[in-house]
Amino acid sequence: MIKKITREEVRSRWPVRPQEANKGSFGRVLVVAGSRTMCGAGFLCAKSALLSGAGLVFWALPQSMQPAFAAALPEVITLPLPETDSGELAAEAFDEMQSFCADRKPSVAVIGPGMGKSPLFSRLLTELDLPQIVDADALNFMAAENGTVWLHNTPVIYTPHAGEMARLLKTDIARDENARLSQVRELARQTGGVCLLKGAGTLVCAEEELPAVWQNTTGSPALAKAGSGDVLSGVIGGLWAQLGKTAGFDLQSAFSAALCGVYVHGLAGDLAAQARTDYGVLAGDTALQIPAAIKEILN
Repeated sequence: MIKKITREEVRSRWPVRPQEANKGSFGRVLVVAGSRTMCGAGFLCAKSALLSGAGLVFWALPQSMQPAFAAALPEVITLPLPETDSGELAAEAFDEMQSFCADRKPSVAVIGPGMGKSPLFSRLLTELDLPQIVDADALNFMAAENGTVWLHNTPVIYTPHAGEMARLLKTDIARDENARLSQVRELARQTGGVCLLKGAGTLVCAEEELPAVWQNTTGSPALAKAGSGDVLSGVIGGLWAQLGKTAGFDLQSAFSAALCGVYVHGLAGDLAAQARTDYGVLAGDTALQIPAAIKEILN
């Protein structure tokens, strides 16, 4: 059974912002992202988490990147961490990150964008005691580990595209809608988390929803551009931080964040394409349209 993600469904799940609120009311997102050759991934993710309404965003990044990106995105609190010779986050960064989390108490973590083959993954995905959005290079690490890091004590949202999904399930890339539906259901069964399959008509599935799968109704080829997934993971993280503050950080709030996130991200891409066409939209253009997309949803 396929259910459509509609504007009305998203509005019914959207986080509320009381007039008496403060930044602590809307959650704290920890973004663990970036490497020397993929600097922009964390930037797009962290910025999108802020633009979608998170109260505070922290960005853990290689220390050599920190001065430039702290200046470029001053609203984000940066955590410069040790890096390898190739510019990826080093394994020894984990203990420093744990100390930071104990002090700053992030609500959720987005893990993976632009991290390459960081040796930090081996501890990050198994020992970080936070609800997680697992994306990009973190998914590739999981695929290489044959699913042994799928056992989490906290709720997780997995956000693969078609290639990443095929690597996770050790199968072929889905070529039709039936195969896409089968794969997203299978990943939900195996992980017990909330699972996406990105692409035209992005699918969202959770084990407790099976056999139902939700299909997004926004988005266009404008989103078929490098960095779009980084924006999406930031949006989902920002929304989950808000929803979890009021409803608890569980699979139900994770599912609502995923549904709302894919819809508003697709709508932001649609709005960007109105000015720049499907050809000329950059991921940063989509991010800048997030507030306008939220306004359209809520109005």
